[in-house]
Amino acid sequence: MITITEENFDPGAFIDAARERQVGGIVTFTGIVRDDGITSIELEAYHEAALQELGAIRDEALSRFDIRSVDIIHRVGTLEVGDHIVLIVVGSPHRGDAFRACEYIIDRIKETVPIWKKEYTAEGSRWVPGEHS
Repeated sequence: MITITEENFDPGAFIDAARERQVGGIVTFTGIVRDDGITSIELEAYHEAALQELGAIRDEALSRFDIRSVDIIHRVGTLEVGDHIVLIVVGSPHRGDAFRACEYIIDRIKETVPIWKKEYTAEGSRWVPGEHS
């Protein structure tokens, strides 16, 4: 599954779904809004292009690594400290490729997917330059 949503998600549900695919290991990455002086963040996406790029990243990972499945869920909208931002679930026969694929996917998301982050603090707000999310 590749999706961009304003709704929160349950990482456990996606892990359980990956387990049903008869893989030997599942590696996940869950990005969470951290408390580093911000009160909230706002994520915006060029929805159609972002979905297309997420699909391309999934396809790249499936061709580069010995993995069987990839799910990517990315939130947009206003998120509070502690909220989920992104979830990547990689199913593979073996852990090595699953770990490498998961890291590859999050790095590519930050490099190429048109999703932008604005941070809010007690002093005001600012768009975050560089990495997309």
